[in-house]
Amino acid sequence: PGYGDSPPAKTVATQRGRVAFLERVMQQLGLRRPVLVSPSMSGRFALPFLLARGEQLAGFVAIAPVGARDHAAAQYSEVQTPTLILYGDRDTGLGQQSLQSLRHLPRHRVVVLPGAGHACYIDKPEDFHRALLGFLGELQ
Repeated sequence: PGYGDSPPAKTVATQRGRVAFLERVMQQLGLRRPVLVSPSMSGRFALPFLLARGEQLAGFVAIAPVGARDHAAAQYSEVQTPTLILYGDRDTGLGQQSLQSLRHLPRHRVVVLPGAGHACYIDKPEDFHRALLGFLGELQ
C-alpha cells in the first residue's frame, strides 16, 4: 500500500503501521512462521517487521531491500532469524548498500549472483532459485 499504483494509506505511514499491516496479512492468511522474502521496495515493510517480530519468521530473504540503512547495527545484531542476503553483482548501489547494514544480522549468509543486476531474480532466475531453495532446505 502506498507504492506503485496503489493509493496512499495512512495506516502504513509509519514503521509501526507497516509492522501491524504485515501482522494482519499473516493472521488473515493463517501463516505460522513463514519465510519473508523482501525484494527492493518491500524492505520498507519487511525490515521493520524483521526487527520487531523476527521471532515470528522461520527465515528472511533480503534481496537488496530498500531501507536497510534506516536501522542501526545494534538492532540487526539482536535478530536471530536465519537470513539469506541475496543480490546481483551488477547491483552496485542498493545491493552493496543493504549488505553493509544487513551483515550485522548474526545468522546470515550472503549469495552474490554473477552477471545479475538489481532484479537478480529476473536476470538469473535459475541461480536465484537454486540459492533460495538451498536456503529454504536448511531451515527447520
